[in-house]
Order: sequence, then C-alpha cells, then structure tokens
Amino acid sequence: ARLFKIRVEKFCLFFDPWFTLFKFKPKNSDTQYSIGWLPLGGYVKISGMIDESMDIEQMKQPAQPWEFRSKSTWQRLLVMIGGVLFNFILALFIYSMILYAWGDSYIPLQKAEMGMQFNETAKNIGFRDGDILLTADGKELFRYDADMLRQIVDARIVTVLREDRQEQIYIPDNLMQSLITDSIRFASYRFPFVVDSVIPDSPAAIVGIQQGDTIQSLNGKPVAYY
Repeated sequence: ARLFKIRVEKFCLFFDPWFTLFKFKPKNSDTQYSIGWLPLGGYVKISGMIDESMDIEQMKQPAQPWEFRSKSTWQRLLVMIGGVLFNFILALFIYSMILYAWGDSYIPLQKAEMGMQFNETAKNIGFRDGDILLTADGKELFRYDADMLRQIVDARIVTVLREDRQEQIYIPDNLMQSLITDSIRFASYRFPFVVDSVIPDSPAAIVGIQQGDTIQSLNGKPVAYY
C-alpha cells in the first residue's frame, strides 16, 4: 500500500476487539501502530478500502489520490494479495529456520552398511536381505521414505549393491497392487543388535546383560541384526 502512495490508517499486530494493549502514532504520520491482545494474526486499515470499517460518509466523497479506491485495478490486486503473499513467505522462513536449527534426522541409504530387510513381495521380484538400494532408473536414492518407495514402484530398473557388486532388479508393473495387500512394509533398515542401556534391577540387568553388549543369538538361533 505504501509503495502505491496509499494512506495506511492503522497497522495492528494481533487483533484488538474492545481494547488495545499498545498504540502509538508517530508525529507527522497518518498511521497508528497498535498491538492487540488476540494473537491470531493482525490487520491493516487502508484509506478508501470498502469493508466493515469504512466510513459511509467518506464513500460519498470523490476518491482522493491517497485512497485505495482511486488506484488502478492491478495496484489494488497487489495490495489485496500482499497479506497472503507475506504470510506464505513468513511460513517458509519459519520452517526453514526450524529445519536449520533442528535438522532432519535420517540414515542415508548408502550409509546403511548392513543393507535392508525386505518383505516377501520384494524378495519375489529379486531383492535380497542385505541389499543396499542405489538407484531407480538411474536416479540416486537417498533415504527410505514414501517418496523413495514411489520411485521404486514407478521405475523399470532398480540398482542395488549386493556383496560388493551392483545388481539390477526389474520392477513389474503390478508391484503397487502387491504392496497394497502386504501387511509388512516393503523394506526396513538392518541395524546391529547392540544394547544401548539397561534399566537397573530389570530382568535384563539381573541376567547380566550390560550396556554395549551385542546380541549374537536367541535360543541358539543366530541374530545378525535388530
């Protein structure tokens, strides 16, 4: 609005029904700056904009150069979408800062040294436990998530690393239909079965399991991964 020389009568952070927490009008300024008590957004009151705050008597007067209604159509459009646009930009900024501060935790597929554990559907089309997923139709796969699974379903060829050599797996057209009926996820990471901590006086502590132990077998059956 200021860019198009439109008079801004009030700029309010948050909403202020009934009363205002703070208001200030600089000397030689037409704008009152306020802080409301209802933190659900904010608003701007612009001269000559027809809304519930419009002075009916003012509307009977000829449009003044500083009023919203005197501006061209494209200028009024830009003013009206300005709030929505900056809300969108603010949301991008906030989420970017969250991502920068806390990051995004995941294990890159190429770092999964023990590979993946696959369900029966995956094994039937050629995947083997321990395979490390590399590419789908030549495009590198970075992390195991819904987007990666969609890449595999849409691909014709998936390349995996198996026992230090690359293998190609041809994906059938009906893979998605098979996955829909599966009760077990297509694949999951394989991790070493290492004890992180032991609760004092718990059954694990009583039988002698200690922090840092690697579980090798259960009832004589080898356990290679968690």
